[in-house]
Amino acid sequence: MAIHSVSQVNKFIKGMFDRENVLKGIMIRGEISNFKCYPSGHCYFTLKDAGGALKAVMFKSRAQHLRFQPVNGLKVVAAGTISVYERDGAYQLYVDSLAPEGTGDLQLAFEQLKAKLTEEGLFDQSWKKPLPVFPKRIGVVTSLAGAVLRDIYHVSKHRWPKVQLLLHPVQVQGEGSAEQIASAIEFFNKLCPVDVLIVGRGGGSMEDLWSFNEECVVRAIFASKIPVISAVGHETDFTLADFVADVRAATPSNAAELAVPDCREVARHVQNLQARLTSQVKKEIESRRLRLEACLRSPVLANPQSLLAARRQRLDYVLSDLQRLTEKVITTKKHRLNLLLERLDGMNPAGVLRRGYAMAEKGGKLVNSVEDVAPKDKLLLVLQDGKVPVEVVGVPAKAKAGKEGK
Repeated sequence: MAIHSVSQVNKFIKGMFDRENVLKGIMIRGEISNFKCYPSGHCYFTLKDAGGALKAVMFKSRAQHLRFQPVNGLKVVAAGTISVYERDGAYQLYVDSLAPEGTGDLQLAFEQLKAKLTEEGLFDQSWKKPLPVFPKRIGVVTSLAGAVLRDIYHVSKHRWPKVQLLLHPVQVQGEGSAEQIASAIEFFNKLCPVDVLIVGRGGGSMEDLWSFNEECVVRAIFASKIPVISAVGHETDFTLADFVADVRAATPSNAAELAVPDCREVARHVQNLQARLTSQVKKEIESRRLRLEACLRSPVLANPQSLLAARRQRLDYVLSDLQRLTEKVITTKKHRLNLLLERLDGMNPAGVLRRGYAMAEKGGKLVNSVEDVAPKDKLLLVLQDGKVPVEVVGVPAKAKAGKEGK
């Protein structure tokens, strides 16, 4: 009996697998577990159900076309070929395509990216920018072909003829279209300033509208400093561009209606304002006229001298009262002054002399008592009209005795 190497056995078994047609293009339903995507882009995972497990690999050439992100626990249908990995002697599924079970891969990719961007806050209302009321320039990002551009042009020009439209034509579906749309939005922000941007296309399937669900488009709209109106598909179509845009329009025509005002409505509004202003001015003028007439009918304005006469008479009364009060105060003060002068005059030595009295001085000092003099003292007798020298010839005995006792 021949002896075989491990490699020979694994190669033989691989050949058996490869010759079995049922294992080619096989579709397998299962739940993803142990999913891992390496930097090389190759994805390795396990498909399992209640009864078993099957290793699977999806190389980068196939994985890069996935619309959604495979995650553990996701039920999928994998299509590919089962073969043997000779090095490990293990069989595995080489996956060519992968689709979520129960829902399309596009819908799953939509929900996954929506959840991711919602968590980052890109759809928050706080980031929304208001649209300008009277835009002068509008940038349009859409396909050069189709009815979208025609609808936007006719509606906007009909509503606001002076508006200027600037088109940046892009591919709106197919490979590379998302990058073109994102690049056009950046172009307007950096090189061609406009007042508002309309980004959109006509209706179609989810596959047709998918460019407006790509992450690069959503982030370009979010980063735009120019307010963006999303006009993708019909009223029932929703894309991630609608959620991140500052305003979502139901249709491209509706986007034009939102972007510019209606000149007829503006004219009617201005006319209404003019009518209200005219009415208000007339009411104010009438009110002022009535007030003026009332003032002119008042007695004071009819005869202004009467107002002055009353004030003049009151002034005379006040001046008269003031004069009487002043005279009374002066009389009182004069009476008090006379009393004080009389008291002062009574205390004045000159007044005493005028009444016939005299004062004696000794050595320049006034003699107040007989005790201050002695016989033969020289004194000056001060009279009303002069001084007379005198000599003391004697002192009363009582006064003399008292002085000797001291």
